[in-house]
Amino acid sequence: MLERYYLKPDTIDRIRASWIGEPIERYVQWLSENGYAARNVFRRVPILRHFGEFAQQHGAKSYKELPNFVKPFVSQWVNERGSRYSEIPRWVEHAARTPVEQMLQLVVPGFKGKGRSKRVKTPFFEQVPGFFPYLREERGLRESSILHYGHYLRLFEAYLKQIEFGNLADLTPAVLSAFLIQEGRSLSKSSVTGLCSSLRVFLRFIHREGGTEIDLSGVIESPRKYQLSNLPRSISWGDVRKMLEVVDRRSILGKRDYAILLLLLTYGLRACEVANLRLNDIDWKRERLLISERKAGHNTAYPLSTVVGEAIVDYLKNGRPETSERHIFFRVMAPKVPLRSKAISVRVTHYLHKAGIKVGRPGSHTLRHTCVQRLVDAEFSFKAIGDYVGHASPSSTQVYTKISVETLREVALGCGEELT
Repeated sequence: MLERYYLKPDTIDRIRASWIGEPIERYVQWLSENGYAARNVFRRVPILRHFGEFAQQHGAKSYKELPNFVKPFVSQWVNERGSRYSEIPRWVEHAARTPVEQMLQLVVPGFKGKGRSKRVKTPFFEQVPGFFPYLREERGLRESSILHYGHYLRLFEAYLKQIEFGNLADLTPAVLSAFLIQEGRSLSKSSVTGLCSSLRVFLRFIHREGGTEIDLSGVIESPRKYQLSNLPRSISWGDVRKMLEVVDRRSILGKRDYAILLLLLTYGLRACEVANLRLNDIDWKRERLLISERKAGHNTAYPLSTVVGEAIVDYLKNGRPETSERHIFFRVMAPKVPLRSKAISVRVTHYLHKAGIKVGRPGSHTLRHTCVQRLVDAEFSFKAIGDYVGHASPSSTQVYTKISVETLREVALGCGEELT
């Protein structure tokens, strides 16, 4: 593999002569398989050779000992290379740490490294260590629900730190009220409701464990939220055309994103459903598209639209990387791994902004709402619409019964009529 990048035999010999030459060569192969450009090999291999020499000089004798030398090696690298800057930029450390940790993941079983672990601090762990075990063991909540508790309680923890309030035993209704008012300015009603619910459970638990003299959960009042009070986040079909027109379909990125946008618009799919699409989900002979394991727990088979099919074929032939993976959509930049749902939502937001389309909370669900609104305007039954987009409950479709969005837009714009 080294011969693919280096022309001089002496250079290859020096790399292989290193006591970690075999891991370096394995790492170079990994870079190639994951679509990294050659410049990454030329930049990272010398760093790995320096790391090997550093570890050996400090007593490393086996590959399994190498993780112990990552931190001191990175510190030395930053001290030597960062001295030219008045303030050391983050990329100096990143440049040294990334190739070393990626190589060690290949040769040291179980190694993750700082850059991969991404462990999120548990809020109030020191003061209330039993709260999250209580959610798991006593209440039996799913991890997805516990993540929401963690998100909201981190906001509360950050607020208390901001106002320099340290002891939970001294909490007062005034502090709680001020926190909710501050967060309520930036959160939607649904998010504020979730915040209040999480905070009530947390305060009730603290009181039960003797952390507060009185139960403060009763002072938390959720905002009133009326059924069907929200408007769909759909955009007009004219805006849809504007958004599709700004996609540069000459590039690999544009070919991929254009196919994704059409899937979201045509079938009202969720971002996770597009991210999970695999090659065997498309039956080209019968012109069928299968969406499996939906939110409601069922599968849906759609007729494959000609326009959508052509966009997917264009990407498969001219954009998708060569890989044994069965996922359809991949990252364009290395590492070329399957695209995640968050990235799909970010791409939709990018094109909405690029087209100058203003919509509340832009993202993949904007196009899902647009698909549903299009079906409502075409006078399909709500049962048929709910089945088409995979709604778990008829109430999810009811929000679209309130208004005719396009008609109201025409009234708002005047449609050329003169008011008398």
